[in-house]
Amino acid sequence: MRSTDILIVDDEIGIREVLQETLEDEGYTVALAENAEAARQLRNQARPAMVLLDIWMPDSDGITLLKEWAKNGQLTMPVVMMSGHGSIDTAVEATKIGALDFLEKPIPLQKLLGAVERALKYGENQSGSGLSLEKLGNSNVIKELGKQLERAAQQNSPILLMGESGSPFEMIARYFHKTGTPWTEPARAEHIIDSPLEILQKSANGVLYLGDISQYNKGTQQSIAFLLTKAERYNTRIVCTCSQPMAELLNNPSQDGKLLNVLSSLVINIPALRQQTEDITFLVNQITAELAEAQKTTPIRFTADAIDQMRQYDWPGNLEQLKNVVKNLVMNAEGNEVGLMAVSKMLNQFIQRSDTEMVNGFDFNLPLRELREELERRYFEYHIHREGQNMSRVAQKVGLERTHLYRKLKQLGINFTRRSKSSSDCDDEE
Repeated sequence: MRSTDILIVDDEIGIREVLQETLEDEGYTVALAENAEAARQLRNQARPAMVLLDIWMPDSDGITLLKEWAKNGQLTMPVVMMSGHGSIDTAVEATKIGALDFLEKPIPLQKLLGAVERALKYGENQSGSGLSLEKLGNSNVIKELGKQLERAAQQNSPILLMGESGSPFEMIARYFHKTGTPWTEPARAEHIIDSPLEILQKSANGVLYLGDISQYNKGTQQSIAFLLTKAERYNTRIVCTCSQPMAELLNNPSQDGKLLNVLSSLVINIPALRQQTEDITFLVNQITAELAEAQKTTPIRFTADAIDQMRQYDWPGNLEQLKNVVKNLVMNAEGNEVGLMAVSKMLNQFIQRSDTEMVNGFDFNLPLRELREELERRYFEYHIHREGQNMSRVAQKVGLERTHLYRKLKQLGINFTRRSKSSSDCDDEE
């Protein structure tokens, strides 16, 4: 429960008092800030559910403050901009940064109350369900992920989220969950086998999230395959995840190949954190802001060289590892800042735990031929997973003719599934 409904930021005392009186008469709790610096403090202390933010202020204009909150991962509440000298260009700029609405002064009563009501409802919906892709960053790989999710949302087929361990699987799965509909997760794997229809009934018209299929035994996977055949009857969207390479699973007799083939019809590949290093600054700021939100404290700052060190790290545990590292550093920070020394000490602990014979996942004591084959194997498996088994696109990505590609994969012992012609992205016959 937030301690304040609305934070009003305006340098004119008369406007602040009128807005406060109006909104408190409607039953809202209100906090007041006369400038950007006061707004920063109250945003952390009062935890507003929304902000009414004036554009023109003496110490820092509202657009700059909005950009600051967005950059630092603190734009976790809806913001409605206000101005007595507004323009279309200013409104558009504010909206692009992340403002929800724009009000021109003097603000009519009904327009004010309508904007406040919409903003509070929007904030509730955002916190209740769904994914805001901005939480994952703004790099090109995240933008591409967004396009994949948008396309998948237009279909009704089951979804398989592929990614490395520590990827934000559930966070992305919630992109497909609509407010007011069921979100169901079986408490135990046995429930998938023992009561599949009961699970579907609970999930009717919503999302059934089944987690990592590579962690289930073959019997459970067969029950998931049964659920897939009945999901349409209950208007249930089934979302599964997988943290193991598809090629390995298809070649494993303990896995249900039929399930894997069905789920491969709509695969979304989640990029590894090392593929979006330009988002590290944003993600660190967002994590520290969320920690400060929960603890009602001022966010801890990471120095530029500390951030740079984190951008150079490989993050084998992906976003989950980053969250744990940042939380640990924040909890043990001396003062309000985390520096290079603290980050280096933390990350070196992970490096020391790894096999000393391994460098970036490769054993450099292997003969050159074997090491080269291992690199090639991982290279081709990466592209096969990324392109969802579409061998035409894999061939284009790696720059080989498909006949040469198939021969190479056979030499390396890599299994793959060729798309049938019924698929919209099918490969041509050889």
